[in-house]
Amino acid sequence: MRRLTLIVIVGLTISANGFALEDTHENRILQAERYSKVMPISDMFKNVAEQAAMNLPPYARAEFKALLTKHLDLDALTQSVNTLLVKHFTADELKALADFYGSSVGKSAMKKFGAYMADAMPIIEAEMLKAQAKANRELQDKTQ
Repeated sequence: MRRLTLIVIVGLTISANGFALEDTHENRILQAERYSKVMPISDMFKNVAEQAAMNLPPYARAEFKALLTKHLDLDALTQSVNTLLVKHFTADELKALADFYGSSVGKSAMKKFGAYMADAMPIIEAEMLKAQAKANRELQDKTQ
């Protein structure tokens, strides 16, 4: 029984590696472009602009978003993001991201992400400020 289990584990490992993309620069570029198609920078930008506009009075939000969109070089931003994706992720990781975010579950999760971040950011900011204040006090105590 142990031998059969070992054979199955080795077989699964070999087959999983057999499906892995070769981690070449070209494959990274292809997968980054695939990811960018399912997760367009324009959609992320709209979400960020929407969240930034919430800090303004209601009457100024629409104009702010329009001006922000007007002055954004979306092509340059997309190219920069793709370059960073290729730099930081393997071809398999980019493939997995594109697969997930291109799926119905991934799309559904991303629709909820903006609201999640809007709820989470004030909590994260408050905790960061508390930690910073404590760190500053501790540093002051050490230098006295």
